[in-house]
Amino acid sequence: MQTRKLGYTDLHLTVVGLGAWAMGGGDWKFGWGAQEDEDSVKTIQRALDLSVNWIDTAAIYGLGHSEEVVGKALKELGSHKRPIVATKCGRKWDSTGTPYADLRPESIRAEIDDSLRRLGIDVIDLYQMHWPQPEEMIEDAWGVMADGVKAGKIRYIGVCNYNVAQMKRLQPIHPIASLQPPYSMLVRDVEAELLSFCAANDIGVVCYSPMQKGILTDKFSREWVERLPKDDHRAQFDERFKEPLLSRNLALVEKLKPIAHRTRHTVAQLAIAWVLRRPEVTSAIVGARKPSQIEETVAAGDWNLSPEEIAQIEQLLAGQ
Repeated sequence: MQTRKLGYTDLHLTVVGLGAWAMGGGDWKFGWGAQEDEDSVKTIQRALDLSVNWIDTAAIYGLGHSEEVVGKALKELGSHKRPIVATKCGRKWDSTGTPYADLRPESIRAEIDDSLRRLGIDVIDLYQMHWPQPEEMIEDAWGVMADGVKAGKIRYIGVCNYNVAQMKRLQPIHPIASLQPPYSMLVRDVEAELLSFCAANDIGVVCYSPMQKGILTDKFSREWVERLPKDDHRAQFDERFKEPLLSRNLALVEKLKPIAHRTRHTVAQLAIAWVLRRPEVTSAIVGARKPSQIEETVAAGDWNLSPEEIAQIEQLLAGQ
């Protein structure tokens, strides 16, 4: 699979990375429904067999459980096969399992050690501030993350869900290795300013939700949405899975299918390849819960869309 250099760092990421959000299970507010740990470990192993060289997780996913599952897989793989590991900080949870924002320096220090313990590793390759919340504390948290680099616990630090003004505030403290924003055919805010800023400042871009949580896939249908379990956050909180957006998204997927199928690809592969058409994008984070899912999506890493395909997609999106 193709690789791209992550910003100013010496990390070269495969253009498809494995996202471990759903591996946290369904027993928390933003879960994806029940998930068997055995399936998660097999999915991680299969992703690495298929040349994916990095995994993205977060402390909040499953209230620590996603990191634990990734750690279990890493232990079984052995140190000689260890992929690049990215995780995140700044989101904690209370005794009821309710997530909340916390960027206090003492909290970030504890989070670093907790993530290292759950993952079972000595150093985190890419440590990211999950959200710039509370915004008045981002410099304090960033300084602690930079201290983690100096202490040898972290190789590089990055941010998620940041805007340009917020990144400019952090740059004088320590270089930003990467930005992790949402990016898909349905969420294109990064194209206005963020991608050009990151390119100009040697900041890598690792995009999440390129398939828009399953919407931009062949399986997406009204019946599939209706079957989503109650503990799947998409059914509860995501307006794109409800009317009137549901009908619009269903219509778009039907129009995308001929473009994908013409070259024997899937809509999921098309959605990922579309994100990767931008040279500013280092990698697309692709969630998977079973080996067959990552087996499908990795093929997008070697698909370069033609100018004609891109133009056709743009025409469809303009009509949304």
